[in-house]
Amino acid sequence: MNQDFTCVLCGASQTQLYYSNENSHYLRCSKCELVFLPKRFHLNNADEKSRYDLHQNNPNDKGYRQFLSTVFNPVLKHIKPQAKGLDFGCGPGPTLSLMFESEGHEVDLFDKYYANNTQVFERKYDFITATEVLEHLPNPRFEIDRLFSLLNPKGVLAVMTQLLTNKVDFATWYYKNDPTHVCFFSQKTLQYLAQKNNAKLEIIGDNTALFFPIQQGEVVI
Repeated sequence: MNQDFTCVLCGASQTQLYYSNENSHYLRCSKCELVFLPKRFHLNNADEKSRYDLHQNNPNDKGYRQFLSTVFNPVLKHIKPQAKGLDFGCGPGPTLSLMFESEGHEVDLFDKYYANNTQVFERKYDFITATEVLEHLPNPRFEIDRLFSLLNPKGVLAVMTQLLTNKVDFATWYYKNDPTHVCFFSQKTLQYLAQKNNAKLEIIGDNTALFFPIQQGEVVI
């Protein structure tokens, strides 16, 4: 089987051509509904990092902090004082971690280019954030499974990524035009992740989701 046609999230082989242009061919999984760009179209690490180096993520930018508040505020409601968190894919200008630290929480950082501290994967966390990260992952199945494994029993995993909805015209969608964006999630994809990882799902708007591990004996309504 050609690995290019295997879903990078659920491993299903039932994928179909979703959209193509002169440079790329996007596939859609019929099981989890992930839309993804096969690996042969991905940038190499050097070109990918060059793109990330252009990001203007300034911790002092009020607009950027407001953008991140979509994740920050809901997570803050679900964690206890002095919680331990991980900002996964923090980028060149970590900001969300500073926002949580200002509220008395402790946050570790990980980013494969800017904070490559693999010791974080040996720890457990009360909350994990991944803002504008999932769409960049060449192997989302491995990375998302690993994040769930790092959560404490009553923890929360918060992700931010622009969801692919029925309102989106993929051909003209700005979000796909970033060459580092290789995976696109829909509400159905998030529901698949919640079911696979035995978690409750809360979707906020069209770009944010919270996952809460279901406790043994817990009744989910």
